[in-house]
Amino acid sequence: MSQTGTDGIAVEAAGLSKTYGEGDAAVDALKGVSFEIERGRFVVLLGPSGSGKTTLLNQVGALEEPTSGDLEAFGTDLGALDEKGRTDYRLRTVGFVFQFFNLVPTLTAREYVALLAELTGGDAEKRTDRVLDQVGLTDRMDHFPGELSGGEQQRVSIARGLVKGPPLLLCDEPTGSLDVETGKLVLKLLKRLTTDDGMTVFVVTHNSTIAKMADRVLRLRDGEISADEANPSPADPDELDW
Repeated sequence: MSQTGTDGIAVEAAGLSKTYGEGDAAVDALKGVSFEIERGRFVVLLGPSGSGKTTLLNQVGALEEPTSGDLEAFGTDLGALDEKGRTDYRLRTVGFVFQFFNLVPTLTAREYVALLAELTGGDAEKRTDRVLDQVGLTDRMDHFPGELSGGEQQRVSIARGLVKGPPLLLCDEPTGSLDVETGKLVLKLLKRLTTDDGMTVFVVTHNSTIAKMADRVLRLRDGEISADEANPSPADPDELDW
């Protein structure tokens, strides 16, 4: 494999497989998946439920270990990491955004984001305020989750993913619990992270419309990549409708 992270390649997989269970109960969630993703790209992992897209996201995020194959992200060989190394990789390299916000009801937006900022050291308060401003929540940062709309809660979740300053953001159905217009606002924010900040963003979705705004689309079916498509003219999120 190439020297990921030094030649413009953010994430590279070769023959990546993941099997859950053993014997007759074994399920092959990924079957020899291979791809290269350049840095600063908006990537959509598209497929129906059970296609392997969330499993692939979990592999890139070092939330699970592969059964076989190679996987590198920003210069790190994920297959060679022990548990401590995987934890450090997640802390330093990856931000996570999920469909369900799971905010702590007794913490304000600022307090919730600051928890993670403090773990990564160095001017936690300043970084917290900066990312909340980046996601458009300067006037709402001292509000509790119950006082925020669904879109605002998802933006708090994104701010938490950004506060570490990671080069990689992994999003699992980030618009799945939002209405269309709020979903577009979240997608515009995610897209700006690639165009303005040079982040690499992966978005898992079953919504084929969202794929129209991607730089790359990896279509998964039955644990395999059925198509790997580059999009020369990504749509603006405002143009989407579903």
